[in-house]
Amino acid sequence: MHAAPRQGFGGILDPGSIQSRLCAWPLAGALLLTLSSGCGRAPTEDILPGGVPARTNLHQSTGLPAQSVRTVNRNDAGWRLIYHPAHAPAGAEQQAARALCGLERRAVAQIVRLPLDAPHDDPGAAKIDIICA
Repeated sequence: MHAAPRQGFGGILDPGSIQSRLCAWPLAGALLLTLSSGCGRAPTEDILPGGVPARTNLHQSTGLPAQSVRTVNRNDAGWRLIYHPAHAPAGAEQQAARALCGLERRAVAQIVRLPLDAPHDDPGAAKIDIICA
């Protein structure tokens, strides 16, 4: 004796029919894709100019105290650092320059002090460009 037909996704389906089994597989696949998409992507393997892996913690790489470093980035000329000299040790510019150029296995060629674009946004901060040899 067959079970009574019941309402399914596409109309009336017999629970043991091929149609009901065929509907289950795509739904299971969609569920699996949805659940696995939330896992995120693997760490990047991108490389910054100068051969530095993009996953490098640049703030930590400066060797300066965490509360003193605002921004570190790689640009065409070298490195740009925005930091708070009041929260940094003496010789912080040279220390950060040696550390950042050291990531590229290069020597420091020049440290250039630059004016801040908006000095009132972060009072006391200083901006420098570090050019590696």
